[in-house]
Amino acid sequence: MTYGISKHLELSGEYRDKLLRGEKRATIRVGRVRGARPGKVVYLHCGGYVYGKVRITNVRTKRVRELTDRDARLDGFENREELIKALREHYPNLRDDDLVTIIEFEWVEKFDEPILSEHLPYDGHDPVEIAKRALEEDVPLSPRERELLELLVECGSIRKAAKALGGLGHRDKIRRAVRKAYRLLKSRGLLKGEKEDR
Repeated sequence: MTYGISKHLELSGEYRDKLLRGEKRATIRVGRVRGARPGKVVYLHCGGYVYGKVRITNVRTKRVRELTDRDARLDGFENREELIKALREHYPNLRDDDLVTIIEFEWVEKFDEPILSEHLPYDGHDPVEIAKRALEEDVPLSPRERELLELLVECGSIRKAAKALGGLGHRDKIRRAVRKAYRLLKSRGLLKGEKEDR
């Protein structure tokens, strides 16, 4: 099993408090993780929000049976037993000889206010607000793009709009339309405010 990390590292919302207190400085994933390398800076998502950026400081692989109390403490747990129990909740079929990747990280930047993960590609701006503004300002969009943005405004989120189109697989179509609208609005100076500076 191989997973990848591009520009984002996602953690379950249950770890938010430990993460923000600095008690969680690692995450453990089953299998090999491509793209995770020391020095890489990624956005840290937790429970649907982005809290800032972290630098990956160390990446190690080992078998589940080789995990230690030190590994557990890095991941925000008291001991190895607690860690194994949590891993088995996330990965019910986990076996002692399964390979895991331990990704250690440190904060580079904590945002003053977390932003919704869905808003990150638009410098923190709400995609629904971008869609509304683009439709109001009559920026040059194709009829299909306008239709997608109207659906987004009507549904209130990319996820709900994709479901209305027939499933979550349609999210990319909507995101492309929002990205185009965002670029056009930004190039015309129609999106201003603190969020853009993030």
